[in-house]
Amino acid sequence: MANKNKNQNKESGEFLFGKRNYTIMIAGIIIILFGFILMAGGGSDDPNVFNEDIYNFRRIRLAPTIVLIGLSVEIYAIMANPKKK
Repeated sequence: MANKNKNQNKESGEFLFGKRNYTIMIAGIIIILFGFILMAGGGSDDPNVFNEDIYNFRRIRLAPTIVLIGLSVEIYAIMANPKKK
């Protein structure tokens, strides 16, 4: 019986998630990428000179928080009911 249901899902050609789920997933990926962009930079061209900008609020607090929010959005996109309108 389980084998019959498995074959039926493959033959029907339905996606695992709905359009709403994929839209939320794309939004989550954009949020995560924005967090990583905020995290970039702060280095120094000269290895003998230390740049304090690497420890500023944007790179230590804001960017990781935005990445975690993006991951939360991704979890919601996976768990959301695709049939709900």
